[in-house]
Amino acid sequence: MKGETLLVGSMPSRSTGEALETFGGALGPYLASLPDGEVGWRQFWITGVHIGVFAIHPDLEVIERPRREDGIECMIPHDATDNWNFRVREGVERVTFGHPGRRLGYYQEAVNSYDVFRRLKAQGCLPDGLRFQVSIPTSVSALPPRVFPVPGDLEKVRPGYIEAARAEIAAITREIPSQELAIQWDCATELQDAYGAVEGLPPEAMVKRNLDHIAALSGDIPSAVLLGFHLCFGTLGGWPRFKVDSLDRAVLLANAIIEVAGRRVDWVHLPLLARMDDAYYAPLAELAPGDTRIYLGMIHNMETLAERLSFARRYLKDFGVAAYCGFGRRTSSDVAEILKDHMTAVDLLRRQGG
Repeated sequence: MKGETLLVGSMPSRSTGEALETFGGALGPYLASLPDGEVGWRQFWITGVHIGVFAIHPDLEVIERPRREDGIECMIPHDATDNWNFRVREGVERVTFGHPGRRLGYYQEAVNSYDVFRRLKAQGCLPDGLRFQVSIPTSVSALPPRVFPVPGDLEKVRPGYIEAARAEIAAITREIPSQELAIQWDCATELQDAYGAVEGLPPEAMVKRNLDHIAALSGDIPSAVLLGFHLCFGTLGGWPRFKVDSLDRAVLLANAIIEVAGRRVDWVHLPLLARMDDAYYAPLAELAPGDTRIYLGMIHNMETLAERLSFARRYLKDFGVAAYCGFGRRTSSDVAEILKDHMTAVDLLRRQGG
């Protein structure tokens, strides 16, 4: 797999067609795969699952929801303290999800968006080799402890979510040709846990706690489908939700994911802060990607990007560049700047030999 830049997922677009044409038209030649913009509730990432899946499940009870604005309901959390919170109803030992392949909504969104993608490709609006990218939160990130705060509830819900996610992937891969498809697992809670940023979780069990589900989610994806992982510091309430002094734990998590995925991993995306010191970048030398493409989330603070690229290249010779996350919490007025920054980053990457 070769692609100079990566789009993580969400875009501040009004429709799938607008997202695909705007971002694919400008950046398509530099991408291996193109997301559909995750328009609608998916722009707010796991909040879409909370609203459309958990809040209406008969075995779950809403115990907290985002605060109102001027007395009117608000569906979107304002920050990390303003959550959708759920608990499993008394007497329920295992939460299951009906309508396999459809219940989480990712299959229906994917096939609808792929139809637009396919038509734009046929019209010559998108490059021939470009794949359609579907990004889905893992079972750990979709169900973080802050959303299911009652002890023991996560163990009752996560197995059912994994089954539902596997069914969605199976349905997607039946409908969309493998050679046209890329799937990305989004991992925010996993990276926060890797750095001890999830309250109440012992750090010594981090790897096992966050990787047991990876093979279950990935192992059956057809080999002709591209598979990637997006590690994230989180943007709810502002980016980054936490700061780190080294990429050491991110590298540890990335290496473990590549090892346990149960099939080829085509890319891993690592977010980077705007640091300019060797101690921060040095752990990149410990990455063991094999044939996995590494994307560094460096497209921000553009005035220092060239210098930060040089720091990264001291420890990792071959990589692509990306933003630190998706753009669902940005506005449409930011699109021109986002595209310009990506083009600038690709140009810098090429000039430095990327």
